[in-house]
Amino acid sequence: MSIPWVVALATVVIIALSAFFVAVEFALLAAKRHRLEDAAATSRAARAALRSASELTVLLAGSQLGITVCALALGAITKPAVHHWITPLASDLGAPYWVADVVGFVLALVIVTFLHLVVGEMAPKSWAIAHPEKSATMLALPMRAFMVPTRPILVALNSAANWCLRRVGVEPVEQVGNGQNPDDLRHLVEHSASVGALEVAYSAQLSGALDLRRLTMSDLVAGRSAPVTVPGDATAGDVRRVARECGHLRILVQEPGSPAPTGVVHVRDTLLLADDDPVTEAVKPSFELAADTPLHTALTRMRETSNHLAVVQLPEGRTAVATMADVLARLFPRTTAAAQAAAVQPVPSAT
Repeated sequence: MSIPWVVALATVVIIALSAFFVAVEFALLAAKRHRLEDAAATSRAARAALRSASELTVLLAGSQLGITVCALALGAITKPAVHHWITPLASDLGAPYWVADVVGFVLALVIVTFLHLVVGEMAPKSWAIAHPEKSATMLALPMRAFMVPTRPILVALNSAANWCLRRVGVEPVEQVGNGQNPDDLRHLVEHSASVGALEVAYSAQLSGALDLRRLTMSDLVAGRSAPVTVPGDATAGDVRRVARECGHLRILVQEPGSPAPTGVVHVRDTLLLADDDPVTEAVKPSFELAADTPLHTALTRMRETSNHLAVVQLPEGRTAVATMADVLARLFPRTTAAAQAAAVQPVPSAT
C-alpha cells in the first residue's frame, strides 16, 4: 500500500461508503413516513424507503456495520500508509527515528480521524437531516441491495441487541414514533412563548387547542351554579322575562320534579307570540352530553348536530350547561370574549 494513488483512491472509496451509511441512518430517522407514503405511489425508491422504515432496527444495524467496517478499513489501509509517508519526512528534518515514528503515527491518526469524522460522518449527517425524504429516497435502493447478502448477519446482530435491551426492561421497536404527544407539544409551545419566539395570544390559543384532548365537560362546567329554567307550561312572557334577568337567549325547560331539563327554547322563537301564549311549540329537545366527554368530542358533536347548548349531568347529581362559546373560549380567549358580550343583549318585549 505504498503506492500513493492506490491509497488515495481506496481512501476516497472508503470515506464515500462511510458517508453513504451515515446518510442512510439519519435520513430514515428524520424522514416523515406520511411523505414517503405520498411519494410511494409513483416512486420505486420511495417504496424501498418505506420498507426500510418498517424494519428500522435491521437497517440501522446495516448502517452501523457499514460504518464500522469503513472505520476499520481506514485504520488498516490509510493510516499505515500516511504513517509510512510522514515518518521519513520527520527523519529528514533531523529528528531521531523513534521521534519521527511517533510524530508520523500521531499525524496519521489525526488526519485519518479528521477525514472520517468530518467528511465521512458529519457532512453526510447534516445533509440527510436537512433533506430527509429526498436522501432517504435517493439512498434506499442501494441500501436495500447491501442488506440482501448481509441480512443474516444484520438479523443476528439486531436480535442480540434486542436481547440485551429486554434484559434491562426496554422493549425494542421497529419503527420511529410518528409525531409528538400533546405533552411534548404543550412544552414546545410554552418554551416558544417564554423565549419570545411565539406571541402570547397565539400561545394561549395553541395551549387551548391541546387542552381539548385533555379536558372533559365536567372540567369545563366545574363550579357553575344550576342553570336557569322555566316550567313546561311557561308562557312567552315568562321566557322573555327570564331571559332579560339572566342575559341568556336560550332558556332550559324543566318539569317540576324532573331531575334534568327536557327541552330548550330560544327567545327569538317567542318574539311573535303574545305574553300569555304558551311556548310549547317553540320548545326543542335538549342536547345532553356525559360529564366525561372530552372537549374535542363535545365540540365535534355540537357542530354536527347544530346545537349551541349542551346539558351536562354531573356525577354528584347536579345539572350544568355549556355552550359552544364556552368550548371555543379554550381556543380563542380574546375573540370569544367579544362574542359572549354580544350574545348578552337586551331581549325585546312583544308589542
